Amino acid sequence: MTPVHAEAEKNIRSVVVNRTPFTVPGFRVAAASTGMRYKERLDLALIAVDPELNARAAGVFTTNRFCAAPVTLCKENLKSARVKAVIINAGIANACTGEEGYKRAKEMARLTADALDFSHREVLVCSTGIIGPQVEIDPISRVMPELVGKLRRDGWEDVARAIMTTDTVPKMANARVEISGKLVTVGGVVKGSGMIAPNMATLIALVCTDAAIQPPILDHWLRWSSSRSFNCITIDGDMSTNDTLLAVASGRAGNPIITDIGSSDSRAFGAALHAVLLELAKMVVMDGEGASKFIEIHVTGAADRDSARTVALAIANSPLVKTAFFGEDANWGRVVAAAGRSGCPLIPEKVALFFDDLCVFRNGTPVPGSEVEEKASRIFKQKEIRVQVDLGTGSAGFTAYTCDLSYDYVKINASYRS
Repeated sequence: MTPVHAEAEKNIRSVVVNRTPFTVPGFRVAAASTGMRYKERLDLALIAVDPELNARAAGVFTTNRFCAAPVTLCKENLKSARVKAVIINAGIANACTGEEGYKRAKEMARLTADALDFSHREVLVCSTGIIGPQVEIDPISRVMPELVGKLRRDGWEDVARAIMTTDTVPKMANARVEISGKLVTVGGVVKGSGMIAPNMATLIALVCTDAAIQPPILDHWLRWSSSRSFNCITIDGDMSTNDTLLAVASGRAGNPIITDIGSSDSRAFGAALHAVLLELAKMVVMDGEGASKFIEIHVTGAADRDSARTVALAIANSPLVKTAFFGEDANWGRVVAAAGRSGCPLIPEKVALFFDDLCVFRNGTPVPGSEVEEKASRIFKQKEIRVQVDLGTGSAGFTAYTCDLSYDYVKINASYRS
């Protein structure tokens, strides 16, 4: 890890993140109901940059080869790094829809641009929902005047609600940090509850800031922060076709433009962005489909970060481990078995396993004593549980976040289209 990144990770501890409604100078937002799939609920959101500002943007997207039409369009429009608006619909993913789907994504951008009087190339488009159906343009066109008319500074909670699919709660987070004497805001919303796995591990995440920052610096911190937030979570091991993380910077804060990746201003911004993304990522896991427990898998003592990541995600994605958490069965054997099959070279006699601060496995064997089993059972009844695996072969680590696997997960996904 470079000193720049080490400093940013250290600074994150001083960043206060809130989950309350917020505003970001330079942005107005709104949400409306199209009835495209969901009846009588918000399902279309708009984020608009103040007309006089030249906002900069960056994005990170799914690596699924069946990427959705809006993902393709976003990548194309981000080549200029200039953005005036983001339009998002929920209910229909516009994925695996061929050339017609791409045309409809462009039409969503054109409708938005026409309503706000700028180029469609300055609009980013996101969609989430069922794979296969074509997104319906007429309902979007019908409510566009209403959507634009409702734009306001404090509508972020409506945006968070409008992008939900199987989510049970809206998810938002924000933080403020001082940069060269100016107060800078970083605020974001996210939707995601199932089909969550790296890379990336969310469906739609939208983060706005009023920082003045050059696009390459914004892009750098977005990728670095996503690798330590959304790419550290897993709910079911499935990667979406639509995963999109966007960051848009309005420059309204009036700080000197951040141009040097190693500057103190850059590190302060990186820490704030990291803190907000990590909070949003944890909220996705906490709202995992059918989830009743939040699990932190902390792997230490690895030869390198990639090895630690491999072990952590093998444990976090194991159906047997996840069902044990749901059943409140402190079955340490499933955890060490998952670590052992991860493909990472390890020495069993050097591995130690902890549930919270309780060591249950060391030197290749379980820690003896009935009181260990009793304490472990009590820990597994908690809503939040920390698992630590010390590989004993180095100094690198990685933390993954996951949830348990319940009956409700099967129920939700067995009838998702009905």
